[in-house]
Amino acid sequence: QVLLALSGGPASSAMLRQVEEGRGLSRETAKRLRFIPGLVYVDEGAVRGQSAAQREQSLARMETLLQATGFPYHLAHLEKALELPASILRPGPGGSGKPSPSYKDAVEGFIQQQRQEGDGDTLVPGLGTRDTPVGPPAAPRLPPATRTQELLRLFEAVETPTAREELLQMLRTHLILQTARTRGYTKVMTGESCTRVAIKLLTNLALGRGAFLAVDTGFVDNRHGDVMVVRPMRDYMAKEIAFYNHFFDVPTVIAPPLPTKRREKPSVHRLMERFLLG
Repeated sequence: QVLLALSGGPASSAMLRQVEEGRGLSRETAKRLRFIPGLVYVDEGAVRGQSAAQREQSLARMETLLQATGFPYHLAHLEKALELPASILRPGPGGSGKPSPSYKDAVEGFIQQQRQEGDGDTLVPGLGTRDTPVGPPAAPRLPPATRTQELLRLFEAVETPTAREELLQMLRTHLILQTARTRGYTKVMTGESCTRVAIKLLTNLALGRGAFLAVDTGFVDNRHGDVMVVRPMRDYMAKEIAFYNHFFDVPTVIAPPLPTKRREKPSVHRLMERFLLG
């Protein structure tokens, strides 16, 4: 069971297409992949300045793309990260694949609260852990406005664009780990390209995180214990991926960047990206 974390961008969309090819959906495939893929998409429209109508439109388009693959998929809103227990980010037991009792209690409590509120992290009614979705996509449901406002207040309280980027990455990791553990996945694939890994490497050096370069930019990130994160796209540059998507008509859904009030002083992440791409 391998969970593919998709953002809708060029790299993760190319990764999904290659997994489809490797699963034997194409007659030209010589070797078939021996894992069962699942998909997860985190909706970050609230903090990226999108209106409710724009979020619903992006979600509907993304859900159509996910459903066309035939793989089980999970749609999660960034607002849900505010409700998750902090134990999700702690390393689980490596090798055994079974969560600790304290973590299990935390997850069960969260699921019960989720059922009481009637708003799950999966936008497809009745979709099981390993069921393939059938029929037309359900109408996207956005979280309650109070949750969205709480999330926006959290990001507004953060003073610098760099800290906002870090907060977004932390919440995204929070949600992906929660989805993987509760749905029974032991490995997560991310679509970070060689270009993105290089940007992350320089960014982490600038932020004083040189000690974590091996796990932040390597092929395998096993710091979470029971969930291993792998980066199969790290050998491809962004330009190569763009050509691949163009030649094979790979659909993408581009999300807008985090809004910033000072355009002349972006975050360290954007600064490193401009430096490398320029």
